[in-house]
Amino acid sequence: MVSPGACRSTPINPIFRKGQSLGASFTFLLALSLALIFVDHRFDTLTQVRKALSVVVAPIQWLADTPARVTDDVRLVVSSRSGLAQENARLKARTLILEQKVQKLASLNAQNVRLRELLNSSRIVDEKVVVAELIGIDPDPTIKQILINKGDMDGVYEGQPLLDATGVMGQVIQTSPLNSRVILITDSSSRIPVQVNRNGYRAIAAGTSSGTELELLHVPATADIKKGDLLVTSGMGQRFPVGYPVAEVTDVHRNAGYPFLTIHAAPLARLNRSRLVMLVFISEREVYGQAEPLTEESKNKESASQ
Repeated sequence: MVSPGACRSTPINPIFRKGQSLGASFTFLLALSLALIFVDHRFDTLTQVRKALSVVVAPIQWLADTPARVTDDVRLVVSSRSGLAQENARLKARTLILEQKVQKLASLNAQNVRLRELLNSSRIVDEKVVVAELIGIDPDPTIKQILINKGDMDGVYEGQPLLDATGVMGQVIQTSPLNSRVILITDSSSRIPVQVNRNGYRAIAAGTSSGTELELLHVPATADIKKGDLLVTSGMGQRFPVGYPVAEVTDVHRNAGYPFLTIHAAPLARLNRSRLVMLVFISEREVYGQAEPLTEESKNKESASQ
């Protein structure tokens, strides 16, 4: 058994002192590092050792780099998703704008075609014409009337004929300073004098309750009218000038024991599609609605002109 006095008298080895141990270890490691650097720089002895150590250290480096790599991947995914969402929104907006432009281009192209048709039609018309635009229709399905954007300020008058590029549409029944109301030829209260273009036979074409076709009134059963005949304005009534296309005969029905034919015709004007129309000015007298009586002098002038 060792006494306490003996323990206190045992001397401590100075090599285990903390300060001296760290200094010696640092000095030893520094010298070893310098020696290895020198040997590696001058000789190829440590090349294989470095390769072996790199294989051993590679998993440690990969593990050490994992947090940073995962963080970068998450940031990339989030930013990519956000960027894709923004890009998708921009593309959708651009697609919508382009579709609107395409629709507008198609509309302008169709309007250009209609304007060319009107231009070609107006060259055939001897009278003065003004192009108007349809701005409204009557909401009552039994009334076939429209509103155009020309009125008293443009010289429009009641009874003035209205045409589109393919035929007669109707006539003005009411005017105001900026617009006018027009009754279409298919309205049940509309009447228009026509003649068969093939043989000149005259009749009255009336609108029907359907509002889509015309019917010739009081045509005798002996009249020479056939399916497919072209009906044009006859000039009677001093409302419509002579020779404008009105309709095409679609049905001729002879009723046994009935003195008149039942004749239906389809209007040539695109009543439900035309937006640009023409107002025809026939003469100054009719513009102001003054039906002056014929005098002997005017009769002589008319006979001389004929």
